[in-house]
Amino acid sequence: MTWTMRATSLVLGAVMLLGTSAAALARQAEPVAKTTPPVPLLWKVSGPQGAQLYLLGSFHLLKPDDYPLSADVDKAFEASSRLLFELPPEDMNSPALATQMMQAAVRRDGGQLKDELDAATWKRLQDYATANSIPLERLVGLKPWFIGLTISISQMTRQGLDPEAGLDRHLMARAAQAGKPAGGLETAASQISLLDGMSADEQRQLLREALEQVEKGDEQSRQLHAAWRRGDDVVLWRDMATQMKRDYPGLYQRINVERNDAWLAPLQQRLQAGQGSTLVVVGALHLLGSDGVVEKLRARGYTVERICSACKTGRR
Repeated sequence: MTWTMRATSLVLGAVMLLGTSAAALARQAEPVAKTTPPVPLLWKVSGPQGAQLYLLGSFHLLKPDDYPLSADVDKAFEASSRLLFELPPEDMNSPALATQMMQAAVRRDGGQLKDELDAATWKRLQDYATANSIPLERLVGLKPWFIGLTISISQMTRQGLDPEAGLDRHLMARAAQAGKPAGGLETAASQISLLDGMSADEQRQLLREALEQVEKGDEQSRQLHAAWRRGDDVVLWRDMATQMKRDYPGLYQRINVERNDAWLAPLQQRLQAGQGSTLVVVGALHLLGSDGVVEKLRARGYTVERICSACKTGRR
């Protein structure tokens, strides 16, 4: 899937459907090796009288060896008096989140999943359920978007990528420990509504592509994670955003245009004089390209610069 990473903050409970937890799968991964910190997708936006935003592109599932973060991120965190995420910490950490997801995911139209899918996708789903010891009856009462996301998240956790280790959760915990206030740009309810509002064709395509990625060994998620680690905004834009824009134009408009536009007002409020510095942590896709928050703020006259010590030293 070209856009599955965008929804992982909402499906932390989804892997429970498969009878395993992301944390348990992560513990099965290879021992943590000492690695060079990831190159951050980090920009500084300057407003009047010292007001600043640090915009940090997140990957919602990470590995233990993606830490520690770079000194650039640490400096931005220390310089910021507050943090903003896509979802507020109270929503991300709410025990009700998984319940809300499941309530939205349950089919209530009286239809049959088998009748909604083409024969090849139904066969792939049967094969996937058998290979993973999942009773098929646990899936047939759910909507295709939820099943597709669940499969994709589960496959990523098998690679050692863990929702609990995602950059958002990591920095939420650091903010709480440091006593820094943290808020959200939207709510869990609005994000769930976005997913549940997918058209029938979009849902079927999501599920079909999730199953195809299983057969291909999930190479795409490995490549995207590697590009995020390199801070490679060009590859992420080309292989994540551009494909999504082509294959899911309606969904791209809702996820990466309308939501970005809705975020501009609260972000510009934080750029008013006297607001100090704020670290904003959102999915990397939201920052990239002509539809991204970075270019939208630049177009409004703010001074924007990428902060990347590793880029200057040629480590990328």
